[in-house]
Amino acid sequence: MAIKIDKKIKGYQVVKPEDKVAVPAPVSAKVEPPMAEVIQMHESVERPETLIGNTYKIKSPLVEHALYVTVNDIVLNAGTPHEQRRPFEVFINSKNMDHFQWIVALTRILSAVFRKGGDVTFIVEELKAVFDPKGGYFKAGGIYMPSIVAEIGAVIEQHMKSIGLIHDPEMDESTRRLIAEKRAAYEGAAKKKADAATGTFAPVASESASGFPPGATMCAKCNTQALVLMDGCQTCLNCGYSKCG
Repeated sequence: MAIKIDKKIKGYQVVKPEDKVAVPAPVSAKVEPPMAEVIQMHESVERPETLIGNTYKIKSPLVEHALYVTVNDIVLNAGTPHEQRRPFEVFINSKNMDHFQWIVALTRILSAVFRKGGDVTFIVEELKAVFDPKGGYFKAGGIYMPSIVAEIGAVIEQHMKSIGLIHDPEMDESTRRLIAEKRAAYEGAAKKKADAATGTFAPVASESASGFPPGATMCAKCNTQALVLMDGCQTCLNCGYSKCG
């Protein structure tokens, strides 16, 4: 290509190969690998052919036959750091057909809430707050259940804890020590009282089926028969709750 020179030439020099400045190659922008879309639970998520789940047995004195609650989960973003297990559907089976209508309605509503997505843990407190006008009952461990629906809520809460959807606050070590000390003090006081009444060394009364001293009343905080009177103050030997603060 011809180049027009407008100025007078005063000298010239031959450019040698070693004088040439190496032009750095253009640095290509670093291309990030495409990130997979994180799937959140919503009502448009299709049900896979296979779901994983657990079945829980409820034996209530209010009904003749046991209830079997099955909660099936869907695994979202499997094999990625965002993998999570979310409840997808609920089934309740029993030989007792007296409650068939409301059981079917309850399972359909719960399944619809789970598939809607978002924070579905609120359903636990809603179910546990249902009271039977005929009265509730105590389940194994001395835990009071105000109704069968409330125990279904407790089962769903247990399931959500097992899959990491609900995290139960852990009791700190100081509270554990305090409960152990209060329990030992209560049992010691009960033994002294029995010895003074009989004039002999009487054995301490055996624990009830709940694992707490006999005569313990229900704690308003944890709904467990573990509330005893110590030093003029009602104290729970299960969760550490005290009416005196």
